[in-house]
Amino acid sequence: MINRSYYSNTIKGFKADSISNIVGELTRNYSNRRLDELQVNAWQSQIEILQNQLGNFKGQVYFEFTIPRMGKRVDNIVIIGSTAFIIEFKVGAEEFQKHAVEQVIDYSLDLKNFHEGSHHITLIPLLVATNALPVKNDIGYIKKHFTVAYANKQNLQEVMALCIDTNTEEEEIDVSYWESSIYKPTPTIVEAAKALYKGHNVKEITRSDSGTINLSRTAACINQIVEHSKKSRVKSICFITGVPGAGKTLAGLNIANERMHADENEGAVFLSGNGPLVEVLREALARDASIGAADTGKKISKKESARKANAFIQNIHHFRNDNIESESAPSERVVVFDEAQRAWNLKQVSSFMKRKKGIESFGMSEPEFLINVMNRHNDWCTIICLIGGGQEINTGEAGLEEWVSALKTHYGDWEVHYSNVIIENENYLKQNELKSWLEVHADIHPDLHFAVSVRSFRSEKLSSFIHDLLELDVDSAQSLYRELQSEYPIVLTRDLDIAKQWLKKQARGTERIGLIASSGARRLRPCGINVKNEIQATHWFLDDNEDVRSSYFLEEVATEFDIQGLEIDWACVAWGANLHLYNNLWQYKKFKGSKWQNINTEVNKKYLKNTYRVLLTRARQGMVIFIPEGSSTDKTRVNSFYDETYNYLKKIGILELN
Repeated sequence: MINRSYYSNTIKGFKADSISNIVGELTRNYSNRRLDELQVNAWQSQIEILQNQLGNFKGQVYFEFTIPRMGKRVDNIVIIGSTAFIIEFKVGAEEFQKHAVEQVIDYSLDLKNFHEGSHHITLIPLLVATNALPVKNDIGYIKKHFTVAYANKQNLQEVMALCIDTNTEEEEIDVSYWESSIYKPTPTIVEAAKALYKGHNVKEITRSDSGTINLSRTAACINQIVEHSKKSRVKSICFITGVPGAGKTLAGLNIANERMHADENEGAVFLSGNGPLVEVLREALARDASIGAADTGKKISKKESARKANAFIQNIHHFRNDNIESESAPSERVVVFDEAQRAWNLKQVSSFMKRKKGIESFGMSEPEFLINVMNRHNDWCTIICLIGGGQEINTGEAGLEEWVSALKTHYGDWEVHYSNVIIENENYLKQNELKSWLEVHADIHPDLHFAVSVRSFRSEKLSSFIHDLLELDVDSAQSLYRELQSEYPIVLTRDLDIAKQWLKKQARGTERIGLIASSGARRLRPCGINVKNEIQATHWFLDDNEDVRSSYFLEEVATEFDIQGLEIDWACVAWGANLHLYNNLWQYKKFKGSKWQNINTEVNKKYLKNTYRVLLTRARQGMVIFIPEGSSTDKTRVNSFYDETYNYLKKIGILELN
């Protein structure tokens, strides 16, 4: 049986146990961390209160129950009959503070969403401020809206008794089954990066059931390739593919982290051309390392923490520029390129080099140059490319073709490893000549493709639904929406205030909400959505709900360039006129000066459709789509730019908010 708590016992056994014995067991299990007197005193108070207040209840008690995805532990869980109380103690507190309320809700949501034994049982988040005045609890409201019950050290028993429905038809919780149930977390990329950086194993923070992605299997495949390259002194490149939200970035971070710990001399590094992702991950790691050091009594400045994080996660363009100025082999032998499909083509790189670096006639695409840089090593190196099919969203993004073409033309001695999907799915590779070359000159590995989305843990069909929606496959989209709606809410409105109200009602605890839109949706500005205003990604994604710069305030809008590779819990996707339906066909537009212009090139049409694909797959738990009303006086916002798109989404079956 999995031991997820530092101490557990039946209520009867717990009440008969001595305080010194319980504290002793807690201390022994706490031995890998710095234990201070405050923590011991808190345990003693909790034990005294619970032994006094649990009365004649029958059930099970847990102390310091682990919440793996969050890397934290809940003070107590008490199971009585068909109810599990998730208890957060604030010893000595005279008020029920907001941060404590959010904390206990977060713990409860984590169990409800990710712990198999907690999916269908009654969970009551219970906050105990030991010295607070008693408050009236509306138990019906608490259960219906999954909100917090409040108690102090005198009335805890009374509050718990009110929450226990003796007339319920629910079966008593099977404690043995509940304790041993699978924990299947799907962390955000920020949570995962922090946990991996701290030294947690990827198995501790990700889902492990057979129906979902096995990140450790992919890592094992990559590690074998790296070790073979190292031993045989050859250069290798691997292409990891996957649907949106399938865990490619997490896989890349895990691989870079594992290689960093396996051999520091490899200089493993995670590279991304996604500026906001790099900023957010670096800031998150630096903040977390600094706070974590303080918790253990060490002193590490934010600046020192940032320096270490910046070495582990780097901007791919800075890596490129550094190696333009030097012809030596880089110190890194294992490099992970995130979103490698976004590397620039020859035209884009040449233009940049001429304008920014004063280099005339730069003759290589970014993929070719990056391979060239690693090829400077005399013996071995490994490149790991994370490729998202159908996610190129900007002019000059080369896609997978440029990587394979560079290998075929210039680096035929490299060992190439790829997943079968690359040659089966045109979202990855369209040129038959390149497919044929791969089939002859490269090794195929099924473990290098992620077929299932883990971003939206409530439904793994989201990416398929969005694909069918954008491809105007009404029947399939209708069918998938019916399957999605019960677990992953998607709703529709023409009123932005209603959209914002819906978001705020859905979110619990510190679940993050946010407003997102296409960077080309310029005429959303009359609605108060100005996509030209740049956000500060670190504030938007990381700051709490008291900071006006954070996503919580629903004031600043993130575009596809800000949010690609990242995610939030609940999103409002504001749909602009730049992609709209007319006579059952998508119209592709860009706004220039004072009017809309047609987008005529197929590649730019693809970029725009992919922009909406990215936006519509950013929410982990659900989203509201906002499509504004048209205007009779503004020719840039006529009704036809919005109405047919709105009616199409209604036809699919998407629920319309009143």
